[in-house]
This record gives sequence, structure tokens and C-alpha cells, in this order.
Amino acid sequence: MVGMRGAYGGGGGYSNGNESQPLGGAAGAAGPMTTETSTEIVGMEVHKVAPPPPRSTLSKMKARVKETFFPDDPFRGFKGQPLGTQWLMAVKYLFPILDWVPGYSFSLFKSDLIAGLTIASLAIPQGISYAKLASLPPIIGLYSSFVPPMVYAVLGSSRDLAVGPVSIASLVMGSMLRDAVSPSGEPLLFLQLAFTSTFFAGLVQASLGILRLGFIIDFLSKATLVGFMAGAAIIVSLQQLKALLGIVHFTTQMGIVPVMASVFHHTKEWSWQTILMGVCFLVFLLAARHVSLRWPKLFWVSACAPLASVIISTLLVFLFKAQNHGISIIGQLKCGLNRPSWDKLLFDSTYLGLTMKTGLITGILSLTEGIAVGRTFASLKDYQVDGNKEMMAIGLMNVVGSCTSCYVTTGAFSRSAVNHNAGCKTAMSNVVMALTVMVTLLFLMPLFVYTPNVVLGAIIIAAVIGLIDLPAVYQIWKMDKMDFLVCVCAFAGVIFISVQEGLAIAVGLSVFRVLMQITRPKMMIQGKIKGTDIYRDLYQYKEAQRVPGILILAIEAPINFANSNYLNERIKRWIEEENSMQNKQTELHFVILDLSAVPAIDTSGIAFLTDIKKTIEKRGLELVLVNPTGEVMEKIQRANEAQNQFRSDCLYLTTEEAVASLSALAKMTKP
Repeated sequence: MVGMRGAYGGGGGYSNGNESQPLGGAAGAAGPMTTETSTEIVGMEVHKVAPPPPRSTLSKMKARVKETFFPDDPFRGFKGQPLGTQWLMAVKYLFPILDWVPGYSFSLFKSDLIAGLTIASLAIPQGISYAKLASLPPIIGLYSSFVPPMVYAVLGSSRDLAVGPVSIASLVMGSMLRDAVSPSGEPLLFLQLAFTSTFFAGLVQASLGILRLGFIIDFLSKATLVGFMAGAAIIVSLQQLKALLGIVHFTTQMGIVPVMASVFHHTKEWSWQTILMGVCFLVFLLAARHVSLRWPKLFWVSACAPLASVIISTLLVFLFKAQNHGISIIGQLKCGLNRPSWDKLLFDSTYLGLTMKTGLITGILSLTEGIAVGRTFASLKDYQVDGNKEMMAIGLMNVVGSCTSCYVTTGAFSRSAVNHNAGCKTAMSNVVMALTVMVTLLFLMPLFVYTPNVVLGAIIIAAVIGLIDLPAVYQIWKMDKMDFLVCVCAFAGVIFISVQEGLAIAVGLSVFRVLMQITRPKMMIQGKIKGTDIYRDLYQYKEAQRVPGILILAIEAPINFANSNYLNERIKRWIEEENSMQNKQTELHFVILDLSAVPAIDTSGIAFLTDIKKTIEKRGLELVLVNPTGEVMEKIQRANEAQNQFRSDCLYLTTEEAVASLSALAKMTKP
């Protein structure tokens, strides 16, 4: 069949708008092409494939950069505005507080006041608890619930995000820094490393926002996060066995095996008084959580339960002198606001690698959690959260925090849910919470002297248990088994190896899966659905039928250097299989390659098309391309100028037109 097309003049070709030009000289035998957008081919109309409008390389690069770094086009509102208005809009973009403060009313403040006081009742005990989880002094947790929320209220775009320390970032920071420095042996150095890690975390977060690189956090897929969060929740809970059982000598390792070994190797240190108090308050906290989940209007029950637990347990310890009966307490906490800590940032080469690594991991984790939480509640209230702006806000918040005695903070789901349910209207609820914490720091710190550590452990367990999302795991299992494998690997890696290694394994598997999808793209054999001009996958649609003498293949991925060899081998194998299936009456004559779902192609991809065309022609067959998209058509056009491989009659706009034209041509050439 090769070579007969020019004699009959058939084919598609392409139109550049003013005149129609063939993609080579072979079609010239049919006479000059017309300026119409379609051509009469053996009694039927065949539409031409149009190349994209010509653009300069600079304009293409500009469009690509814009779509990569500015997909949301944040400056579209600036167009056509006076210079003064543009400056005002720029200031409002950088400081979102200026958007809502001018229209702020007393009715809005009443809602934010109630929400702020409610989340403060949760933030105070959680702040103390999470600081201990990170092996930091409890006061640092309260410091981190004062300055960062104030900064976020000025720079953040979410109305519902409640800022403060979170369990996962606290766990990761504590475990990574403990590998190098003992918090009890060298407390000052440990504190310096925590502040420095927070500085680097903020720097990473702000840089991602400023450079518009937020897509990097997308490598933490839903399956990865679900498995990681569940594993981390179990590890966090197991770490609290030290406080719940009253154990003094406890392992510093994070894996489930060494933790459980440590628990049962020190049974002589178990304290029944501590266990009794811990179990009672844990049951109380879990019951309060259940009530709030069952009846959402009673959200305040779970929000106030941690503070109520702290108050009640502190009174019990004070009245019964429980510290003398085996129940450990927090001890004396200094009154006063955050002290400057920029002089404590440590950039010594000995620990620089550790702090940068810790900052990177905790920064990415906290950023992912904060943005996910912000977007979740924004969708519920139907407003927009700018991801890159949030990155800048959270990053600058942590940079400022590192200089004011704070460690890594972000928007926590539990606090944000309470903030949302309490009816917050703006970020002013964060300011109210911060001011409440300020009052606590100035005047109420002596009241926490007798607070038992076991209650703080119970508060942490009750908070992190919500991170185990079994319905999401089941949904992932039902939807995608490969994603479920990623989820399980993240979970197993966290609980059996370590938090950071578990995360690395899960991210590695996710990236490997993406690479497999790139290097092994989806291809299919298509058939015609009877009674229609629709062509679909033979495997998916049982009613689809093969077209005699024609092999129709479709590629659903970009064609590039990573997959061109695979595509070449796969097409050759399909041709061999097709030839073995065909009988002499329906001998294979044509191969149609549908490129409708190929968005991009590189030089290796063009070389693949050229090679497969030559291979097919050597077998006495002919290759036809259907509906190459703009970029693909442009590259084909350029390749043809150099090698003259793809004639106009090799290109069709639809599979139906190609099949009809080729079938008619095959009938005309039969002896």
C-alpha cells in the first residue's frame, strides 16, 4: 500500500489560515491544494489538521513560565488600573488584613471573640503538651501560640486557620534533634537547634511561596499523607506511654518495637496512681470528642475538655499532694512574654546540616498540613485561599517565630475545626487567641505548677487519634491498590523504622509511580462502536469492533525521551499480533495512530514517529496520524521541513475520516 496515496490524491493535510500547504511533496500528484478548510477525497469530505498560529520562542517561554509559576494569574486584577490603584492592590495582596479591616464591624468582632476564646481554651493545653512532645520546655509551646498567630492575622488569607504548634511537626523536630543532642544533657544547645531549625523551616516555606514553587508539596499525595499521619499518630500516642504509666527511664527511639520493649522492660517503674489518673482523663477527653462528632453543635465540649482536664487535674494534685505519690508535674514556669532569640540562632558548621534537614522536613510537613486545612475550610465557606500567599505567610510567621522563642507552627486541623464551628468570621479570632495566651503568660503561669504530665499525655493522645482516618484508608483501597500500597508503606515505615524514613519511603514510592506512568504510558487498541462514528478502547467497550485491515492505536500521554523506546516496541508487538490474527481476506494494510490525547512531544518523540513510520513502511503497511494537538503538529511540521517524512495525506482530523478514506482507498486498489 505504500506509495499509492499520492496517485489517488487522498488525505487530510493542514491549513495555516490563508493557504493550505502540503507537508511534503508526495501529495503533489493530486494537484494543488485549495484554500478551503476541507477537501473532497474519494466522495467524502475530509477536514484538514490545522497547525497552531505561529509564535515566537520568547512568547512560548513566557506562556510556559506563566502557566508553571502563575497558573492562578494573581495579577489579572491589576490590568487597566491606574498606577495608584495598582500600588494599593499590591499592598493589599501582601497584607490581606487590609482587605477586611476597613469593613470590620462589631457584629463580626463578637463572632471572632467567641471563636478566639474557644480556640484559646484548646491552644493553651495543646501548646504545653506539644512542646513536651518536641522535648522543649512547656513555655515554648505557649510562646508559639502567641507571636505566630499575630503574624498570620496580618499576612494570611484564610479566615478559619487557627495557628499554633502541631503534633506531627513537634514529633519530627524532637526526634531528629534528639539523634544529635540530648535535651536533658544539653538543654540550651537543643533549644538553639530548635530555633535554628524553625528559621530554616520558615525560610523554605517563604521561598516556595515567593518563587511560586508550591507544586513541590504536591509530591505528598493523599495516600502518602493518610498513611504517614496514621503512623505518626500511633508513634505519638506510644510516646505518651511514658507519661501515662509514670515511667522514668524511657527509650529515645521512635519505632514501635523499641518503644514497646522499653515499656515492658521497666514494669517496676509503672505507677498505679499515674495510670488511674491518665486513664480517667483520657476516657473523659475521648468521650468529649465523641459527643462533638455526634452532635456538631456541641463542638465546644471537645474544645473546652483539654483545658477543663488541666484545671481539674491541677486542683486534684494540689489538694491531695499527688506529686508526693508518684505523679510527676510540670513544675515552675516563668511569667513573661516571648524573649528575643535571634542571638540563639546557631549556624555553626557542626550542626548546620542537621538544622537545615530538620527545617526542610518540618517545614514541608507543616506547610502541607496548613494549606490543606486552609483550603478545606475555605471550600466550606466558598472563598478562595491563595496557596502561594499562604506559603509566604506561614514561612514569614516561622522566621519571625524563630527570633521570638517559638518553634515550628502552622494551622492545625483540630484547632481550625473548632475555630470554624465556633463561627469565626475573620483572622481576628487568631488575634483574640493570641491575646488570651498573652494574659496567661503574664499572669496565670504559676497556676500550671501542679499540672500533671500524665494529663498532657492524655491530651496529646486525644488530639492525634483523629489523624487515623480509617474511612479514607478504605476509600483508597477501593479506588486504587497502588495508592493503598503507598499508604501502607508510609504507615509501616513510620511505625517500624522512623518518622523521616517512613515519609521518605512513601514519597519515593509516589515518585516511582509517577515515573512508571511517564515511562510506560497508557496505549490502547480502538474499535468502532456499531451504529456510530465513535472509536473507543476494545478492552473497555465490548461493543466496539475492529476495523478490517486497519489497526487503530491511541496514546494517552506526552511522547518524550523517557517513553519513546517503549512506545516503539509496543507498537511493533501489536502489529505482529494483529498480523497473526488477520486472515488473507482482511490483511492488515494501515496503522492509525490517534494523537488526540498527546499534549506534548520532544525531539525523541519526533524521532520515534519517524522511526516507526519507516518500520511500518518496510512491512508494506502505511502509518496515518490522527488529530495531532498544537505543539505536536508544530513539531511534526518542523520535522517535515528537515526530513520530508509526513505528507499531507498522512494526517486526519478524526479517526472516522481516516477510516472512511483508507477503507475507500483500499477498495479502489483491490485487483
